[in-house]
Amino acid sequence: MADEIATTTGIARHGGSRLPSVDVDSFNIELKDDEGFVGDRASKGAFRAIFDKWRKPLRESDKDPFGDEPSDEISKKKLDAILVGDDLEASAVLHSAIEEFAQELAYVTRKFLKTKAWDKTERIVVGGGFRDSRLGELAIARTQIILKDENLKVDLVPIRLHPDEAGLIGTLHLAPSWIFEAHDSILAVDIGGTNIRCGVLETRWKKAPDLSKAAVWKSELWRHADDEPTREGAVKRLVKMLKDLIAAAEAEGLKLAPFIGIACPGVINEDGSIAKGAQNLPGNWESSKFNLPASLVEAIPRIGDHDTAVLMHNDGVAQGLSEVPFMQDVERWGVLTIGTGLGNARYTNRRKENGKDKDDKKTKEKKTKD
Repeated sequence: MADEIATTTGIARHGGSRLPSVDVDSFNIELKDDEGFVGDRASKGAFRAIFDKWRKPLRESDKDPFGDEPSDEISKKKLDAILVGDDLEASAVLHSAIEEFAQELAYVTRKFLKTKAWDKTERIVVGGGFRDSRLGELAIARTQIILKDENLKVDLVPIRLHPDEAGLIGTLHLAPSWIFEAHDSILAVDIGGTNIRCGVLETRWKKAPDLSKAAVWKSELWRHADDEPTREGAVKRLVKMLKDLIAAAEAEGLKLAPFIGIACPGVINEDGSIAKGAQNLPGNWESSKFNLPASLVEAIPRIGDHDTAVLMHNDGVAQGLSEVPFMQDVERWGVLTIGTGLGNARYTNRRKENGKDKDDKKTKEKKTKD
């Protein structure tokens, strides 16, 4: 199994297609149509542009219920309040924007379902910052109705966990099972174009071996977009955050595993470098001379009594992995993360019988026949 060859920074290949619980059939696909990248039609910015378009007729008649505030600066919390408020005109504008965005999201979903990698997808989880709002939930529900009306046999559901926590908890599913037998917590990092979030995750593996009860014990957030650091400055700050969390976990008596799971934007190469898609991160993260996992191993060579292992994957993949315990009633499923862009990944569950993979069973049967 070529995908299971260990690397110098840890346990398996970064950005790997074969993970303990699932095969990652694809991630970070960039589909195009006549208007450009398909994903741009269902991003957070796309919704704000649609919302602004529906405000325009009222603005021209000086009757815009939202006043002079720019559409991209009105908070999700305020928009959610308007949806259930007494201002019917303002609520109608939002509902119009939700309907149009849902049509766009349905279009984008159909495009993904037509690709070979997404063939026979049974369920799609929608995450990202847009999902963390009432208007986001309504848009997802409306999209589901549109797809059902077209007789597409796919379920569209909001991600269960808060998107900020899902990105961290999903990294648990990058780790090998021995980690959960000997330790009760791991370190996780979720890197985004605006924030870097680090956390200590309690696996609660003894209560739920499928990791369905895993939770964020403690986390730290750094809004790096405000500080505009260099790449080296960002790594230095990240290392400090991790060391602070290690100290806090040790003080609490947690059995912290010598493992750091990282969720990062872009196409992740098997050696830990980033091929593309990291343009929103501070500095040049796509340089052939830069390797984040190797930098972390150098800065934090040991956790407890063991050498540090680091494994990195795409942030959309990681967020989707948080749903693994809840996707056991289907075989093929995917994730769409609506944020600055549209993250995407498709998975096939790796079924196990008596603790062994079906793939291994088939291989043994074939050898017996031969």
